[in-house]
Amino acid sequence: MMQTDATRELAQQAQLRRHRWIATAFLLGAALLFVASFLPAEPGFWVLLLRAGAEAGVVGGIADWFAVTALFRHPFGIPIPHTAIIPRNKDRIGAGLGSFVETHFLVPELVSERLRAANPARRLGQWLRRDDSARLAADQILDLGPEVLNSFDDEEVRAFFRETFSSRLREVDPLPLLRQLLKLLIESRQHQRLFDRSLRIARRLLHDHQTQIYERVTARSSWWIPTTVDRKVARALVEGVDELLGELAQEGHPVRARFDASVAELVERLEHSASLRARVAQVQAQVLDSPELRTALGALWDELRRMLLAEFRDPRGALRQSLAGSLASLGRTLLADEAAQQRLNERLDMLLSRLVVPFRGEISALIRQVVGSWDAGTVSHRMELEVGRDLQFIRINGTLVGALVGAVLFLLTHSL
Repeated sequence: MMQTDATRELAQQAQLRRHRWIATAFLLGAALLFVASFLPAEPGFWVLLLRAGAEAGVVGGIADWFAVTALFRHPFGIPIPHTAIIPRNKDRIGAGLGSFVETHFLVPELVSERLRAANPARRLGQWLRRDDSARLAADQILDLGPEVLNSFDDEEVRAFFRETFSSRLREVDPLPLLRQLLKLLIESRQHQRLFDRSLRIARRLLHDHQTQIYERVTARSSWWIPTTVDRKVARALVEGVDELLGELAQEGHPVRARFDASVAELVERLEHSASLRARVAQVQAQVLDSPELRTALGALWDELRRMLLAEFRDPRGALRQSLAGSLASLGRTLLADEAAQQRLNERLDMLLSRLVVPFRGEISALIRQVVGSWDAGTVSHRMELEVGRDLQFIRINGTLVGALVGAVLFLLTHSL
């Protein structure tokens, strides 16, 4: 940005110098014609006409050079009164500029009128509907993400996560949730599937640990009982338990019916048993107060931060693509829905009314202070760069118009 401003200033300086030389060339041309008109010993009508025009052109060119120069500096460095107008009056210019902006630009009715005429919502929709624009907007938004995340104090955020989640979880009554969960399990027969799965796990564990069971039985048996007998007893025990588990897996087994009744009874107890309610509340408090849970809640921020940073930095990440798609969809929606455009424009109008208009006095004061803080030479230099090129045409016109007026006056006086 600084390089662009410097390049622009250099270009303005070059243009100003070129137009100064052009205006000066017109003035010098008029002066040369005026001098040349004295070369003939006996000047005729046309030479006198040329002399009158050139003389008036020199006077007009010098007068306009003085007027243009007096705006920005003292001509020839001589402190002539009412010259160097801009440097001497920069504070008044700043105050006038601030007052002008306040009274003519930051008027609520004018701001609303300009906003409605511009229809920024439609323009936003036209821009966002293009995929490249939506991706650019998404990139600009997500590129701010790492900076925003790095501005947070990680320990404070961890504490916030711990306290917020803990306090919210303490407010939650787990009993209705447990009752609803158990009812859903009963209605869908999922509790029986859990029962079957538990049986399969038990049988698999029993089979996988047969050797350990044999060794435990042998180790606990009396010394005088032969090992072969111990192994037979252990094998019979394993086979008996496995057979029992297999029977329990059969539909219609009485134990499964009792299991249904026990789950249904638990649902009723959760709704009416004060002791069970107290027990659940006690377990809830113990879990929420456990250091492990507090550590896990604090670690949520670390994991969330890691995931967000990865998404922010991934140029082809899902978050970036999703955001770009959402922005493009928003653009198409805005274009197709005039009511949505109107609502967004109204929100923008309200936002500007709340943010800009009430502070127009402060904005005016800011303009006045900024201009007042500038160096007088800097103000003069910047304004000359901006308008000096056009002012050189005043010098050119002064020379040409002066020459024309001088010639016309000569013709009038000569004809009388």
